[in-house]
Amino acid sequence: MPPGADRYDTIGRAYASRRHEEPAWAHAISQALGGARRVINVGAGTGNYEPRDAVVLAVEPSATMLAQRARDAAPAVRGVAEALPVPDDSFDAALAILTVHHWRDPHHGLRELARVAARQVVVTWDPAASSGYWLNRDYLPELFEHEAAISSLGDVLDVLEVLEVRTLEVPRDCADGFLGAQWAAPEVYLDPAVRAAMSGLALLDQGVVNDAMARLARDLADGTWERRNAELATLASLDTGFRLVVAGT
Repeated sequence: MPPGADRYDTIGRAYASRRHEEPAWAHAISQALGGARRVINVGAGTGNYEPRDAVVLAVEPSATMLAQRARDAAPAVRGVAEALPVPDDSFDAALAILTVHHWRDPHHGLRELARVAARQVVVTWDPAASSGYWLNRDYLPELFEHEAAISSLGDVLDVLEVLEVRTLEVPRDCADGFLGAQWAAPEVYLDPAVRAAMSGLALLDQGVVNDAMARLARDLADGTWERRNAELATLASLDTGFRLVVAGT
C-alpha cells in the first residue's frame, strides 16, 4: 500500500457502527448508476451505497475497513484507486463515494475509474458551497481550509467527462454519520465518538477541534447557536456542499 493508504486503519475503527446508508442518497446514487449490471466500488469502505441489484467488486486499501464489511456484502479486494486490479472496460460503472479526497493521486485514480468503466459516479463536495455551513463558518474555519486544500469537485471536473452534477442535500434525519449530517442536531458534534467517524474532523488538530467544540457547547447552552441559525428550524434538508457527479456514458 502507498503512503496514506492505511489512514482508515486508524480513524475507521468504529466506522461501521457510526456510518449507515442514507436512503435518499442511496436512491440518487442508484439512479446515477443507470441500471449498470457490473459495478466496481472504489474506496468502498464498509460497503454503504453499493447497489444490491448488480454484480459488485469492492476495492479498499484499509484492512480495518475491510474487516467491518458485512458477511453478505459484495466481494472485496485490498487495493488502491491509482492501480485498480482489473482490465480495461471490465465494468459498466465505477462508484467512488466520499473517497477521492483520500487518494494519494486523485487525478490518476479518476483516470483509472474511466479506464475500467464506461460510466463513473462520484460523490464529493464543492468547497465553495460547504464554506457557508455553520460548523465551518462559526467554529472551524480550519476545516474549510483543510477541505479546500484537498481533492474535491474541481479535480473530478478536471479529469472526467462530466455529464451532470447534482446537489445531494442532507435530510434533517440523515441516517449516515458523515460530516455535515448533523446540521440540525449540533449537540451530536460534541460526542468524540461521533467526530471520530468523520474523517474531516478526525484528521484535524484535535486541540483545535476541542476548542471549537467547547465554544459550540457554550453557544448551545446560552441559546446563541439557536438564534444564529434560526432559519434551519423549518428546513427538511440542507445543502452542505455535497455533489453527485455522473460522468462518461
